[in-house]
Amino acid sequence: MIKDKLLSMHNVGIVVESLDGAISFFTELGLKLEGRAFVEGEWAGRVTGLGSQRVEIAMMVTPDGHSRLELSRFLTPSTISDHRTAPVNALGYLRVMFNVQDIDEVVFRLKKHGAEIVGEVVQYENIYRLCYIRGHEGILIGLAEDIR
Repeated sequence: MIKDKLLSMHNVGIVVESLDGAISFFTELGLKLEGRAFVEGEWAGRVTGLGSQRVEIAMMVTPDGHSRLELSRFLTPSTISDHRTAPVNALGYLRVMFNVQDIDEVVFRLKKHGAEIVGEVVQYENIYRLCYIRGHEGILIGLAEDIR
């Protein structure tokens, strides 16, 4: 059975135009830069199906060390589509959600990095306070504060 083989989720990938800006934004959110490198060569193109490619990546890790965010800036080939303005009900991968303490403080700090709230901060029963924000380059991020 396949479920016996799954160990964990390795990372979520986000393609950005400005790697430095994205690193700064996610550092403010609380992630730590784990490493930065160029990925290129024939082997990389075989994995992605893009052929010859040159990509600068930054691996960000959450404070608990269990989750990673891979930020990628494609040098070649150029990016061909932009999903950053897709609404929350668009098909496909949409957002990453982070658990935070003091959602109001986190939103306030991220606004200094250009973040905007998509709707509003809402409370779900007596369990969570939640919101979606558009962060660096319009990337959709979810924030959840456990209030139990």
